[in-house]
Amino acid sequence: MSNLTVAVLAPPDYAKDLGKKGTTSDITFYNLKKGDATVTFIEPTRYPEKLSSLFYAVSLSDRVILVVDEINATFGECVLMLQCAGKSTGHLILKNYISPDQIAPLIRGTVLEHYEILEEDMVGLREKMLEISVKHTAHQKAHENMGKGIVPIDTHFNVKGVGVVVLGSVAQGSIKKHDTVKVLPTEKTAQIRSIQKHDDDAESAVAGDRVGLSLKNIESEDLDRGFVLTTDPGVQYATSVTGKAQLVKYWPAPLKEGMVLYAGHWMQFLPTRLEKAVVEGDWRMPTLTLSLEKAMIYAPGARIVLHYLEGGKLRVVGFLILP
Repeated sequence: MSNLTVAVLAPPDYAKDLGKKGTTSDITFYNLKKGDATVTFIEPTRYPEKLSSLFYAVSLSDRVILVVDEINATFGECVLMLQCAGKSTGHLILKNYISPDQIAPLIRGTVLEHYEILEEDMVGLREKMLEISVKHTAHQKAHENMGKGIVPIDTHFNVKGVGVVVLGSVAQGSIKKHDTVKVLPTEKTAQIRSIQKHDDDAESAVAGDRVGLSLKNIESEDLDRGFVLTTDPGVQYATSVTGKAQLVKYWPAPLKEGMVLYAGHWMQFLPTRLEKAVVEGDWRMPTLTLSLEKAMIYAPGARIVLHYLEGGKLRVVGFLILP
């Protein structure tokens, strides 16, 4: 079974015509299945009120559908989020007589510059995403099936007669039934009792798959959104991280030590204090040290999106690459 995860950045409930509604919180999942091909659409339900809602939807996605019905601050913020998250594969649907020429100067030099412009045709869109899903997963299996698995948790609960169940997406590598996984940032481990993908039992899952995992040797109260299940010894966690940052071109001034930023990675959106900022040359490319109350879980080379929630209209700061 193949899967593609698509962030739908659009007016509320736009994705209801693309798939069957699944779990909903600050992000809402819609599921589409045809034969062995599946697509998971994610809407940022609480955005623009909660910036974290937009980050989670974008973070989980393999590609993006951005519906532009107005050129406003929300459109600009979505462009900055996609740029900082490095989401270079996507599609634009233009409405209300907005033309490609109108948005071209606004997305020039960003990841959106090469997004494909599509007509608003829900049937055609579903078919296109299913077709991409098959190709996408064939590529993933060929390149990542041997890698160690990483699954950030977005939901967890107890099921009577089953035990602890977590929902998440495989971020890297692959996992198998009966794998023993580390539960970061705790010292605990758990065993994968069973794997489901779109309500079907599976023996394994690869990067890009949306999974429900039944676990044993762990309790639901031991878990939290953002925790990571992994067989990869390279995944680490820390309450202090340092990396090279790149600020968005609209950011007005150098970052000041002591500022409270929010660091987004996988299913984590964590408050952090800027402990140290070192500028050598361009102030928009500083080396930053962040101090966090809760440990951040990451793999080497991780890309962390930085947000500033007190920033008025400009809330996306830039991104940080960890060593």
